[in-house]
Amino acid sequence: MNVATGGPGLYEITGEVEGWVRTQAMEAGLLTLFCRHTSASLTIQENADPDVQRDLQTFFERLVKEDPSLYRHTAEGPDDMPAHIRSALTNVQLSVPVSGGRTQLGTWQGIYLFEHRRSPHRRRVSLHLLGA
Repeated sequence: MNVATGGPGLYEITGEVEGWVRTQAMEAGLLTLFCRHTSASLTIQENADPDVQRDLQTFFERLVKEDPSLYRHTAEGPDDMPAHIRSALTNVQLSVPVSGGRTQLGTWQGIYLFEHRRSPHRRRVSLHLLGA
């Protein structure tokens, strides 16, 4: 699946992922999601209050500064190496159980692509479902 981003932040992809799972007509299994990039990541987070996503974005901006004097890898801009570090601190792969043909996320859980670069991107997320 492709995810268009408009800069840093969390982009909820739960609906698209659940739609894809339904088309697989699989009753039970394990869904694996894999982000095919080194400057974006995946996470499962609360999807009820948008302040959670804003707080996470703010936290990572404070944790990993965009200061080129801190890094050797600066050829792709001041946000690139911090994006790699943020991606390394989060996940590029998630596993979600599937039962009854649906993902088994908790009530307030959503699946997000976490964009770490400032420019818009088209991110690719591979989905794989194994089961019966």
